Amino acid sequence: MDKCRKALSASKRSILRKDNVVGVGIGNKTVKGVKTEEPSIIVFVTKKVDRKELRARSVIPGTVRNAKTDVVEIGEVKALAATDRIRPAYPGVSVGHYAITAGTLGAVVKSKRNGDILILSNNHVLANVTNGSDGRSKKGDPILQPGPADGGVMDTDTIAYLEDFVPIVKDSEVPTCPLAKGVTRLANIFVKLIRPSYTIKMERANPSGNYVDAAVAKVKDSNQVTSQIPKIGEVKGVGEANIGSNVGKLGRTSGFTSGTIEAVDVSLKVNMSENITAFFEGQIVSDIKSLPGDSGSLVTNEKGEAVGLLFAGSDTRTIINPIQTVLDKLNIEFM
Repeated sequence: MDKCRKALSASKRSILRKDNVVGVGIGNKTVKGVKTEEPSIIVFVTKKVDRKELRARSVIPGTVRNAKTDVVEIGEVKALAATDRIRPAYPGVSVGHYAITAGTLGAVVKSKRNGDILILSNNHVLANVTNGSDGRSKKGDPILQPGPADGGVMDTDTIAYLEDFVPIVKDSEVPTCPLAKGVTRLANIFVKLIRPSYTIKMERANPSGNYVDAAVAKVKDSNQVTSQIPKIGEVKGVGEANIGSNVGKLGRTSGFTSGTIEAVDVSLKVNMSENITAFFEGQIVSDIKSLPGDSGSLVTNEKGEAVGLLFAGSDTRTIINPIQTVLDKLNIEFM
């Protein structure tokens, strides 16, 4: 495992630049459809393609720095809702910022700073995919249960108010510095002379990645929520996300589903919305079934311990934030 971690750290950026690759992490190698217990670098691709159809520079080698590789087809990874009005609301039901569609209430937690009772879900569920300075949301915004897509309306269905979030750093953004604006303006003057219908737009790549997609909202009335999760019960602390371990989640759209942890320490690109892409590091990949609207679901192990916060998925895999990182960044704990 240590060999794989060292190889991954040294090579993940170069692997992610290859065509068709969406993520890379560590998991157990599968040989002829059978899962082995041999650690390897797992390379997630949108679609498996015959080597003959790939450019030489896009072929995934059998080994990377003496660590074996395994190519897994995952599809396109996208940010992913009971849909009724439920009081007291429990983890697994529909919830959302007033400006979004709907996601899942992940857990009822409390602030380590002042003891306030909060609901936990994703930034893109409770804070509208904000980076903290784009005006997409602000502290105090109404959080509805059910979410707007399920008929929730402000005032009547407001269950909480946005309290805190971890900003989402976009993969790239339009620069605001005077130099970049000046260069773009001059370039467009030149382009208009030869191609009047064309426009040049400059974008700046963000070198830093994201580690969680998470936010909390302060409940209006603690009697309107419960920390009991149907089929799971109370959260019994925090557990490790170990490769091969069994996990489950309760989500707004697909209900209760279970599966196994397939890879950890995963770095990948995620389509957060139609025009926002973000790069995430240190993630967990599972074969748990999830659908749009399940975002924000708490993922637990067989002991009832929390291991992660579901935030994205493809047609075949689910992507999860490590729960301890979520708790640390938001300064919260379970009830």
